[in-house]
Amino acid sequence: MEITELNERIKEESAFVDLLLNEINKVIVGQKAMVERLLVGLLGNGHVLLEGVPGLAKTLAINTLASAMKAKFQRIQFTPDLLPADLIGTMIYNQKDGNFFIRKGPIFSNFILADEINRAPAKVQSALLEAMQERQITIGDETFKLEEPFLVLATQNPIEQEGTYPLPEAQVDRFMLKIKITYPSREEEMKIMRQNVLNTELKVNPVITPADILKARKLVQDIYIDEKIEKYILDIVFATRTPGLFGLSKLTDMISYGASPRATINLALGAKAMAFIKRRGYVIPEDVRAICPDVLRHRVAVTYEAEAEELTSENIVQEILNKIEVP
Repeated sequence: MEITELNERIKEESAFVDLLLNEINKVIVGQKAMVERLLVGLLGNGHVLLEGVPGLAKTLAINTLASAMKAKFQRIQFTPDLLPADLIGTMIYNQKDGNFFIRKGPIFSNFILADEINRAPAKVQSALLEAMQERQITIGDETFKLEEPFLVLATQNPIEQEGTYPLPEAQVDRFMLKIKITYPSREEEMKIMRQNVLNTELKVNPVITPADILKARKLVQDIYIDEKIEKYILDIVFATRTPGLFGLSKLTDMISYGASPRATINLALGAKAMAFIKRRGYVIPEDVRAICPDVLRHRVAVTYEAEAEELTSENIVQEILNKIEVP
């Protein structure tokens, strides 16, 4: 398909993005980057990990997204006494007819908000992560496919808090994006205060269906990505593994290990989803740069030397982006 033709088609088919954003913005004030990244996760078929202090509308954002989409939504509060069965469901004995029947858990939804994922023990985390990876659940000897679209939005406490079980790196890698949420601006907070003090009932209308999202995902895969941009993505990822080869020798002792091939895949997918949101049929370097910190911040591990110099993985990713030549 010709680029111009593809571009026209994407422009036409991505019209729902504006409708969706308008509905979400009725309720969510500010947080434009978070809402955009949620859509990237949804269109790129990847899960999202959110980190931020309480009260920044993390739950509200995904609830609003589900309402604007006619989709099933479940919020699961992760606690230290949660069991895998509380999440995926269990077999229950029916005394009347002497048989076991399966009661499905809250995971059987389109949107799952795993609130404070690092509050629950490893068994529960691994049950959720298996569902994220395999898109299926096994209860007893029966396996159930999860309904698509299936998006997990997990929120995480900053690790210093007591009573948390930090997610192992291999599990964190399963999340397509890790978004850090910051406080709203003064003007935005004024709007939030007025909106809530007046207690205005803000109704979100469903503007699209899950079927529309599945169709859009196929279109996202068709978006054109030039070989130069593919090489740019590889340069960024390889610079996290061997910074010395890219003129970043000072970072060699700062990185204990770089990003995995999952990062490369998610950078390409995220950039395509970004192009779709911007209603373009092709990827530009700016799409890669915009999504890069969210794809890489949880995939680059820093050394003690970096911590001593107060260098975070974000600083390292930024240095790499500043150094690697943009095509």
